[in-house]
Amino acid sequence: MARKDALLNMRAILVKRRDALRSALAGDLSLLKELRSESPGDLVDAAYDSAQDEISSQLAEVESRELANIENALERMKAGTYGQCELCGGRIPMARLNALPYATMCIECQRELERSGGNGSSSRSFAEEDSSEETVSGELEL
Repeated sequence: MARKDALLNMRAILVKRRDALRSALAGDLSLLKELRSESPGDLVDAAYDSAQDEISSQLAEVESRELANIENALERMKAGTYGQCELCGGRIPMARLNALPYATMCIECQRELERSGGNGSSSRSFAEEDSSEETVSGELEL
C-alpha cells in the first residue's frame, strides 16, 4: 500500500515538473526568437549574443529531453507499467524513483548498460508490468 501512495505522489511531482518545463520551454523559445530579431550593436555584442543564444539553445535541449522523459513516465503510469525495470522486469526501488522519477531501469541494469557502453536511452522505457502488481494508471489496480 505504501508503494501505491508513493507512486501517486510521484505522479503529482512529475505533472508539476512537466508543466514547469513546458512553461520554461515556451519562454526559452520565444526569447531565442526575440534575440534573433534584434540587431547586435558591434562585434563584441554580436559575439556575446551568439554565446547567449548557444547557452539558451543547449538549456532548451536539456529541458526538452527531460520533458520527454517525464511525459514517457506519465504514459507508463497510465499504462500501469511505471516503476518496473525495462531490462530485467524487476521493480525499481522507490529510493531510485525519488532520485530520478523517470528512471527506466533498476540500478543494476543501468550500471551494466553503462559498463557495456550503452547510454540508457531506448525507444521504450519500461518492460510490461504484471497487472497484479501495484501500479499507477488511470485508476489504481488492486
